[in-house]
Amino acid sequence: MMRWWSVALFTIVLVLSANGQPKPDSPEPVAEPAVAAILAAFDRYDLVGMPAAHGLKDLDDLILTLVRNPAFWKKANDIEIECGNSLYQDVLDRYTSGADVPFREVQKVWRNTTQPPCGLSGFYEQVVPVVRAVNQKLAPGKGLRVLCGDPPFDWDRIRSAEDLHQAVLSLRRDTGIASVMEKEVLSRHRKALMLMGTYHLLHGAGATAFYERTHPGATFVISELGMFGTSPADVSNSPFAAWPIPAVARIKGTWMGKLDLGKFLPPPATVDQDCNPHTDFPAPLRKPVEQLFDAVLYLGPQDLRLWEKVPADIALDADYMKERRRRATLPGSPGSAVQAPDGFDQQILQRAANPIFKIDASPVSAADMAQAVRDCQERKRQAPPK
Repeated sequence: MMRWWSVALFTIVLVLSANGQPKPDSPEPVAEPAVAAILAAFDRYDLVGMPAAHGLKDLDDLILTLVRNPAFWKKANDIEIECGNSLYQDVLDRYTSGADVPFREVQKVWRNTTQPPCGLSGFYEQVVPVVRAVNQKLAPGKGLRVLCGDPPFDWDRIRSAEDLHQAVLSLRRDTGIASVMEKEVLSRHRKALMLMGTYHLLHGAGATAFYERTHPGATFVISELGMFGTSPADVSNSPFAAWPIPAVARIKGTWMGKLDLGKFLPPPATVDQDCNPHTDFPAPLRKPVEQLFDAVLYLGPQDLRLWEKVPADIALDADYMKERRRRATLPGSPGSAVQAPDGFDQQILQRAANPIFKIDASPVSAADMAQAVRDCQERKRQAPPK
């Protein structure tokens, strides 16, 4: 199903004996300091994928620390972001290379994607200027490049519900992400950090599946640990107490790697190629997670992680808020509940009152599922005959 938001993969790790203690039947994952482990992965892999910009401040902080590390500039050439509208790739290239580009023009990169939450994240308003500053330290031609992974989508041309509907039918987000990796990174023998929801990164699924056919073994995929450790019982039984903060641990051959994806997150709502709705895992995801991702990321006590707050410059930008409201009024508009003024204001207040990060595992609404089925049927009608 084409979903308007991108779901990061969150991992629940809980293997308990009768007395509630961890009981692995295979070796434990060995944790390493996160930045060092990510940098080391580039020695073997062309691409390192990890989740980003899904509201988790601790994750944002780690990525900013990584990008500011001089060792990263020597290991990687590119950073691909899911929250990047490829319609504005040229604007982004000129800005990060040091050209005199108004920041308001650069903000369109993440504010005008197909994913409304991207425009409310302050992460990109930090990481993109950081890359620009880093590039000023590097020799010409040696700078980092930020690549837009989201398909070109022109909100200025979306004036009606029909405009929106037709634009949505043409979207192929995973294909677009894979195409960028193939054209801009792999074919040019470069290396990239991929920042996006882990569903796009899983081996044999999502975007990764498209280019892994010709580039097997090119990608090292890291999943965040998700909901484990958020209850008092989990905290007392946590196998991660001795891990460094933050940490990355490889899972292949460990008890964690043998878990199925159902231990990690609820099955997604999807629509298959025949436009039938499902609420179970598609076949490519019905396998041990060690075949889907390579490592897990631990950010510290799971019950103390923090929400990213919406920056004041976004909340007080009257023109941008007006545009979000316009988009929200279009029937079938993505994330209309958050884009609407009341929903947006409520989100800010809720996160201020409850800054501890909580994962929203609520199912897709019946209305969204019905719309996805209709979109699928419309795509099939418009598809050229085979």
